[in-house]
Amino acid sequence: MHDPACLTAPVFDRDFRTQLEALFHWRRDVRHFRRDPVPEESLDALLALTCSTPSVGLSQPWRFMRVDDPKRREAVRKEFSARNAEALAARQDSDGAAYARLKLAGLEDAPHHIAVFCDPDPAQGRGLGRLTMPETVQWSAVMAIHTFWLAAQAHNIGLGWVSILDPNHMTDLLDAEPQWQFMAYLCVGYPEQENNTPELERRGWEQRSEERLRWIRR
Repeated sequence: MHDPACLTAPVFDRDFRTQLEALFHWRRDVRHFRRDPVPEESLDALLALTCSTPSVGLSQPWRFMRVDDPKRREAVRKEFSARNAEALAARQDSDGAAYARLKLAGLEDAPHHIAVFCDPDPAQGRGLGRLTMPETVQWSAVMAIHTFWLAAQAHNIGLGWVSILDPNHMTDLLDAEPQWQFMAYLCVGYPEQENNTPELERRGWEQRSEERLRWIRR
């Protein structure tokens, strides 16, 4: 029987695929932001697009939290500084010097801060697909972050993922539900400049591996 809800899918032509490829190549982890805010309607549109992300059992376990309170933002900056100092102290001298030169967060200038949490056992989805691989819930939340990231780039909005933070401390700082798992702290805003090469590559920290371009075969 024909499903009346089934619509004709769009045909994605070569021009669209070329633009999509450009989107992938120009999506960067942004650390340098302009301070002018992104319009609220644009942020709302990004969240709406993000909610189209596939999730295990249609559980939609992601929880996106706007962090607007200046005191909470300052607490996050202090948390980052403390954890970053620990990471620097743990590195060897030569590696530590290179690490110290990296700009690893845009917390000072980004006009918008967004924390992402995952509900590890959401009632939505009724547990489908989680029995043997319960971590698919967290993976679904990571996919939502990636969708948000690509959608932001498509709107010429930059995003930087700050990961040098203690997850348990972040849950307390942001007064999140105790069962939620902290996944990411995102700096969002218009980038000072665009570049299709990762900053870590430009600064000589790491290069992409050509081996990843080849299939592993068994």
